[in-house]
Amino acid sequence: MQTFFRYNWTVREQWYQWCEDVTYDELIRERTGGVGSILQTLFHIIDVEWSWIRILQGKPDFQEDFENYKTLDKLIELDLKFRPEVEEFVEAWNESMEKRPCYDPQPDGNVDIDAWGEVMRHVIAHQIHHMGQLSVWAREVGKKPISANVIGKGLIKTETKVEDNG
Repeated sequence: MQTFFRYNWTVREQWYQWCEDVTYDELIRERTGGVGSILQTLFHIIDVEWSWIRILQGKPDFQEDFENYKTLDKLIELDLKFRPEVEEFVEAWNESMEKRPCYDPQPDGNVDIDAWGEVMRHVIAHQIHHMGQLSVWAREVGKKPISANVIGKGLIKTETKVEDNG
């Protein structure tokens, strides 16, 4: 679980760097699919991740307004604001949390009940889904997208064997 959250954070930071070489007009241009523009999609990813973690912790969730974060710098600032809380929760994750119930009130008055593990995997898959959309849009802009490859990102350190020559 932790590895894929670290993967998502690493890839998200790589997308921020990618955005630095794209005009502001391209970053806010309305796109087909996703939630709108490149910046709005990055905002959505950050907001959804933080919101679900807050729900799992039993904390109040409130919706940030994209209008307050319409620049790359403001998005990064928002991510830096939310990430410590998310990271603390993710790093504390253990097997006993997998099947805890998450109560998610719906607008129609019903309450969905999902396992925490399912919610966590949804948060991971949600970002990966939107990163695919960003990759398509990157090609539309004429730029190479960020690699979705997990391998080579240094997310899991290998064991080092010491040979005994004696």
